Amino acid sequence: MYIAYGKRLLDIIACLIAIILLSPLFIWLAWKIKRNIGSPVIFSQIRPGKNNKLFRLYKFRSMTDAKDMEGNLLPDEARMTDFGRKLRATSLDELPELWNILKGDMSLVGPRPQLVRDMVFFTKEEMHRQDVTPGLTGLAQISGRNNIDWKDRFSYDIKYIENICLKEDLSIIWHTIFKVSKQEDIITEGMATSEDYGDWLLRNQKINQDEYDSKQIEAKIIENDFVKKKR
Repeated sequence: MYIAYGKRLLDIIACLIAIILLSPLFIWLAWKIKRNIGSPVIFSQIRPGKNNKLFRLYKFRSMTDAKDMEGNLLPDEARMTDFGRKLRATSLDELPELWNILKGDMSLVGPRPQLVRDMVFFTKEEMHRQDVTPGLTGLAQISGRNNIDWKDRFSYDIKYIENICLKEDLSIIWHTIFKVSKQEDIITEGMATSEDYGDWLLRNQKINQDEYDSKQIEAKIIENDFVKKKR
């Protein structure tokens, strides 16, 4: 009953309350981002949702569009602003995802929606995390988040979807609030942004360069097809 009806009802009610209460913060953040980073203040990324259905995930912008002499974007470390780091350290950049939750693309609690270029590397077992609606937070996020390796994150995701219930969701929400207030495990140690799954696999020699390159091409094809269909 909770999975079929209660979970979605909780998402809608909690999101509406959060948007109303946090509307002044939304306005202030939009103003600060425009002043410190520029426009647009919100950006979107293509993410795979339940059953791998693609959607656009919205976030507050935390990096500039600075490019090199050849017109290529600079590395994340060079484009990340001081204000952007503060946004990420407090997870405030995630607030626009409340709109994704209202739309039904996401839930308050569930496995985090990864990038398409992460999804293409999933094993058959890891792909089970796509059986449910992705979440703003999840069991992996309160169990180490970006400071545990990818395999452990996926293990937590699978454990969650096997035990979905109201009590577990409320516990995860409460622990998320606590961790965000403490700014724990939000940013990967020694990195401006978290490492992609494919990069992690390659660095740990779990795949070779040819496999990596092939999957990156596959991810770009999937994203391009999605963009074309939305035109």
